[in-house]
Amino acid sequence: MPPKQKKSFGTDDILLVLCKSVTKVLSQATGSEVKYSPVVQRISKTSLKPDIGCFVLFDGVFSGLVIMNFGADSAMELYRSYMGRMGMPENELASRHTSDEVGNTLGELMNQAVGEFTAAMEYELQISVTQSQPKMIAINKEVVLSINTNLDNPQARKVAFLTQGHHPFFMEMAMEKTTFLRIEETSNGERPSVDDILSDAQNAMEREAAPASPSSHDELLDSLGL
Repeated sequence: MPPKQKKSFGTDDILLVLCKSVTKVLSQATGSEVKYSPVVQRISKTSLKPDIGCFVLFDGVFSGLVIMNFGADSAMELYRSYMGRMGMPENELASRHTSDEVGNTLGELMNQAVGEFTAAMEYELQISVTQSQPKMIAINKEVVLSINTNLDNPQARKVAFLTQGHHPFFMEMAMEKTTFLRIEETSNGERPSVDDILSDAQNAMEREAAPASPSSHDELLDSLGL
């Protein structure tokens, strides 16, 4: 018997779907255990923090901003685990978290996690979620980010994650207070698996093997005032 569908679905339910999507994709992509904390912290602002930060904007059915902040140790662990599973020789891996290769790899992993999240939201609520391409950047100081729109009852949350090597990283989310009310039971059918998402992402990486141009990175730094 399929699980009973929830009658209401709010902001913290959306956050939980996002947490599960991030851990599901990172765990499967790296072949290691990635966990999220069962408690969430209420915060007053969202910001990119050293050593590597990533942000994604959501729009459409609901508006929101999601930020992932990785320390150098967690970034390198995830990068090395993922590239090792992809068959990259140890002596060809980047040795510093500031390498473009590390940022590009983490950006692709976040893109896959966002893909899993949007697929999960569409499956759960049968709504289409529109998001920007994740932007990953290595920084050495905190940069406060906010959504460039007026939100009704904005809420901000912070969740801690832990890699298998016990290196923490953090997700911050800001979005309008939202509640979806289910007015009738629906048949959700099937949804894409993480294997499908990872396979599609790998195919895209092989088609677009050329590294990102330095100019685009410089433009992003300029836009953030760095």
